Amino acid sequence: MVSAPVKPLSEAAKYWQPAAFVAARSSLPEASNSDPLLAEGSDSNLRDSAVTDSTAYHAPSIEVIRKRSDFLAANRGKRFVTPNFILLARKRRPGHPISDDNMRYGITITKKIGNAVTRNRMKRRFRALLAELLPELGISGVDHIMIGRKQNDERDFEALKADLEKGLRHLTRKLS
Repeated sequence: MVSAPVKPLSEAAKYWQPAAFVAARSSLPEASNSDPLLAEGSDSNLRDSAVTDSTAYHAPSIEVIRKRSDFLAANRGKRFVTPNFILLARKRRPGHPISDDNMRYGITITKKIGNAVTRNRMKRRFRALLAELLPELGISGVDHIMIGRKQNDERDFEALKADLEKGLRHLTRKLS
């Protein structure tokens, strides 16, 4: 069996970005002339402004904290404690290289929690919770840290979500 040579990853990466842009641009819906909103004014500028206005909103950028010093700095911030996790939040200093528009999060699970399977399951659940709630309830310019706590039984996802929601609202009031 003969196989074709594979392009190196760095060379393949050069073509991905332009191809994605072309695909996204070509998949935009075309406004028809029978559109009732366009029939009144029949102005093509109206259609162009509608497209740019709908794409003007952008969600805040959410990044992952990876440096130990950032975790330690967040430990000096405000905290919200539940039976399953501790939520820390701290505003970044004014000269920080990360923009004030960005939110960051970090997850810490110690070996006291259990074996690797248990710790990884907890991290996956925390990531899912943060991905769901941070865009709407997170605080811009703040580092959010979730620290897992030892638990006797695995808590229901909806209960964890309610706790995290309550914690984010509480810390928003404290940091404002």
